[in-house]
Amino acid sequence: MDRLRCMQAFVTVADLGSFTRAAEQLDVSAVMVGKYVQQLEAHLGTALLQRNTRRQRLTEAGTAYLAGCRQVLEQVQHAEASVAGLQLQPRGLLRISAPSTWGSCVLAPALASLLEAQPLVNIELDLSNRTVDLIEDGFDAAIRVGPLPSREVVARPLPPYAMSLCASPDYLRRKGTPRDPVDLAQHECLSHLSWRGGHGWRLANGDAVDWEPRARLSSNDGQALRQAALAGAGLVLQPTALLGEDIAAGRLVTVLADHVPAARPMHLIYLPDRRPRPRLQCFVEFLMERFPVAPEVR
Repeated sequence: MDRLRCMQAFVTVADLGSFTRAAEQLDVSAVMVGKYVQQLEAHLGTALLQRNTRRQRLTEAGTAYLAGCRQVLEQVQHAEASVAGLQLQPRGLLRISAPSTWGSCVLAPALASLLEAQPLVNIELDLSNRTVDLIEDGFDAAIRVGPLPSREVVARPLPPYAMSLCASPDYLRRKGTPRDPVDLAQHECLSHLSWRGGHGWRLANGDAVDWEPRARLSSNDGQALRQAALAGAGLVLQPTALLGEDIAAGRLVTVLADHVPAARPMHLIYLPDRRPRPRLQCFVEFLMERFPVAPEVR
């Protein structure tokens, strides 16, 4: 039994006072309207209408049930209207995963413009360097650095994820400017704890620089390493997203530019869906416009 359809037929009969008129409005036969009402009565075990060849009227049970049917049908209409609205206007929660440094330094400030333009959209920005699963972890989209996970996702290119090697002017005055990777052995090289294990700084020419014996300061946070470099503690190798403003302002000076690790590809990824998803689509369009990629990088 299609209970909602039966309720709709019952309410229409009660409102119009006629099976025939109800059938015309519902675009079915009067016999079918009668069957819908009979199915409801059989399900409830009581008569809802008293009827003869000329008219029908609600029973006491029918009067009570009619009010409940109206509420149910109104809730269904409201739910369907809400879904229809989601198909047209961006609204609701958008869950995004992004790398910690790029997400905090670049994406988070940019999202202020998107939130202003889309007042019905809320954003949950999860910053982590782990590789998330869009389905299992419940994310609408993710920013991914490096190789793409699979061909089952839509991938839109973003500007490559570049690195910078630099130090403060004060440090370079005191310690000198390295001209070759081998010179790093004579410098204080600020270390990220995730690089432990003898990996060193893998530079663009393939040199592996062992900085561990000289890493007197290590941290698991790139922002801490940046602050230490600004204070003159040593050389720092971190994403340009983190150091770019300091370099532009002269607070940090780049060194060994020809040996810095090559920029890695970065993409916005999301699952394909033929159904419209306005809140995701507005985010995709925003990122593509805000962070355009040079043609030669695509």
